[in-house]
Amino acid sequence: MSRLLAAALLLAAPAQDTAPYEALRQVDQRLADIAYRLTTANEALCRERQPVFGLQLHAIDQYPARDRAAVGQVFGFAAPVAVELVVPDGPAARAGLRANDGVTAIDGAALPPPAATDRITAATRDAAQARLAAGAPTAAVTLARAGAAPVVVQPVPGCRVEFEVLATRKLGASSDGRVVQVGAPLFARFDDDQIAVVVAHELAHSVLAHRARLEAAGVKWGLLAQFGRNARLFRTTESEADVLGAVLLRNAGWDPRNAVRFWKEEGSKIDGGMFHSRTHPSAKDRAAAIAAALATIPAGAPVPYLPPILARRDAPLE
Repeated sequence: MSRLLAAALLLAAPAQDTAPYEALRQVDQRLADIAYRLTTANEALCRERQPVFGLQLHAIDQYPARDRAAVGQVFGFAAPVAVELVVPDGPAARAGLRANDGVTAIDGAALPPPAATDRITAATRDAAQARLAAGAPTAAVTLARAGAAPVVVQPVPGCRVEFEVLATRKLGASSDGRVVQVGAPLFARFDDDQIAVVVAHELAHSVLAHRARLEAAGVKWGLLAQFGRNARLFRTTESEADVLGAVLLRNAGWDPRNAVRFWKEEGSKIDGGMFHSRTHPSAKDRAAAIAAALATIPAGAPVPYLPPILARRDAPLE
């Protein structure tokens, strides 16, 4: 989860309460596991790629100063930058990294300390993550463990998309082409197979370059998105993302019919957010379109399967 986005909710909790941070890691882990599976399995469909290490770093200054003791109880923080979580059987886990490992250096270069301020910032974490990505094809991670040798992590290729849980009370998710945000309430309502449907849909927006194509078409966001040409073009991108999202699920080992079931059984029950809007098709239409698209996949199609809809990412929206 973006600690900047979560700050308001965390500050509403009693000081030194560890429960919000324990819940935070549980939700982050669920999203990280789903995102890792989708982005690595569909790397061949993505034009922009990045090394994927199967871990999530965080830094002590991402959290409210008043809660540093509670944060330390949950996350350890033997160093200002630490491993929040590792994806099971991912590159970091296979190399021996563990949740709560403090990280002091990457490829022999010490990580800079946080600024001497109580201000909540992601700068320390972002700098560490940038250093990690720059270490490809491998990264040697020095841990705050007595006598521990640097751990060499061999990443795998994946789509260049970041994922974060959005602290909000609304059901929904979004993608700006680079970052997929998934609303925290979804994790309370749905299981991981259902969350994967939502995440795959948002990843499909990135794969199909929808943000850039909408901007090139001159669409309007906000209230104007609900009307006329704007609404029609948004609906087009949503329908494309529904179809490709189901293929992304298939490539990652999920039953792609989960997407059909999700919209038939859950979509029409949800009010607000991404699910009911003039910019989105009805749940019934979404389920029907996905089912029709899945029926066109040839028997015995390879994994990963590159569907014809990928050709649309070069086509202008009209």
